[in-house]
Amino acid sequence: MIEANSDNFDEIVSDGLVLVDVWGPDCQPCLQLEPHVEEIAEERDDLKVAKVKADDNRRWCMDHQVMGLPTFLLFQDGEEVSRISDPDLGPPRFKEWLNEELEQLT
Repeated sequence: MIEANSDNFDEIVSDGLVLVDVWGPDCQPCLQLEPHVEEIAEERDDLKVAKVKADDNRRWCMDHQVMGLPTFLLFQDGEEVSRISDPDLGPPRFKEWLNEELEQLT
């Protein structure tokens, strides 16, 4: 997984499919989803996974209209193509969303 911030974000998402995990250390759903995100990063060769720590990137969050955690953004060749943001987001719904989105894009 790639640690993303305002300095390297555009370069990270500029090529291919990129899942961006916007998280916070005090966000319990974020922490519960972390092992699932890591698993996806290891299993999917066609998908880069980047993490943005919201606490350290407040301006970036404002610029990308991230209003709550957890938030996942899906980029294809530099363009945001989908997002999901829900404080009650659990692993089954997250995986369902990601699989549906990737199926449409690949």
